[in-house]
Amino acid sequence: MSDTALSVVQRSFTMSVRAESWLDGQLLADGIPIADGSESRDRSLAIPETVSLTVPRRDRGYDWDPGTDPEHPLAAYGQMLRIDYGIDVGGQYEWINRGWFLITDSSTSGDTVTVNCAGLLSLIDEAKLVSPFQPSSTDTLASVIRGLVEPALTCSFDGSLTDRAVPLGLQWDSDRLGAVTDVLNSWGAEGTVTEDGYLYLQAVSDSGSPVLSLTDDGSSTSTVVQWEGSSSRDGAFNVVVAQGEDSSGNQITGVAYDGVGDSPYRYGGPFNPLPVPYFYQSSLLTTVDQCRTAARSQMTLLRRQAFRRLAVTMVPHPGLVTGDIVSVTGAGLTNAPCAIESLSLPYAPGSQSLTVRVL
Repeated sequence: MSDTALSVVQRSFTMSVRAESWLDGQLLADGIPIADGSESRDRSLAIPETVSLTVPRRDRGYDWDPGTDPEHPLAAYGQMLRIDYGIDVGGQYEWINRGWFLITDSSTSGDTVTVNCAGLLSLIDEAKLVSPFQPSSTDTLASVIRGLVEPALTCSFDGSLTDRAVPLGLQWDSDRLGAVTDVLNSWGAEGTVTEDGYLYLQAVSDSGSPVLSLTDDGSSTSTVVQWEGSSSRDGAFNVVVAQGEDSSGNQITGVAYDGVGDSPYRYGGPFNPLPVPYFYQSSLLTTVDQCRTAARSQMTLLRRQAFRRLAVTMVPHPGLVTGDIVSVTGAGLTNAPCAIESLSLPYAPGSQSLTVRVL
């Protein structure tokens, strides 16, 4: 986003949404008339992204009812939508790409067509393994990931990841996406689908500079920051024990403790003076260092599920995605770094909601 657009989204602005429909690399339609809709993202889910759209049945002489036509732009036979969110900047729109989404179903009722979409990891989730997947003697973690997801998704690996060989004798029977998750967890990595439709893999981390400052000044039209009204000990582990097996068949272990000074679950703190362990086991772990890396990444992932959260209501900001770091002032916090765990972005005038976790 340009600096001008960034300044505009800090207050009320005029917005628009546009979409293109593609099938097998061919453009079927652009300028799809979107009357209403929303986009939701939650990085705790296997398929983090969902989109719901409302389209008029007829617009400018075109019938948007997909009917039974398998090549209609809004049919669910492999059609993908590329969605852009527009911000009025001085009389013209600056368009922010929100990504590619697979149409999962569409239906017509009266003069309205409802279209539901999901993130591209749906392609991996629904493609169960026809026969057991067994890595070869030359496979690495990266090549196994590629073998599981390409050509449905093209992989891009961050330089923070160090590839390594895969031990022999591994096998995944049916769950393709589950196999991907197994590899990522043992690697200390996570994968996200970029706005360009690539599967980007990087080391698990919650570090980074804030991309936006959110301030609750107490007015009815400002950003509103409130603590989420729930508290639970479920998932509140303070130790992760990662277990594997070395080349001689000996069990190996790596341990990570919650040592964050202000963490309510910190090891040795009031949550429990004894260790409350979460056990993670993988045949992909063959050294103690690998076990320790996996344990640290699992601790980070567990903290995303069980930690202090804030509910934020704000003017829509189409540049935000889950995983972004924001600085929050409000609800007793001052410039506190927080990670966006989930969001809901309206595709019509309205307020955006975020769930952020205090780091």
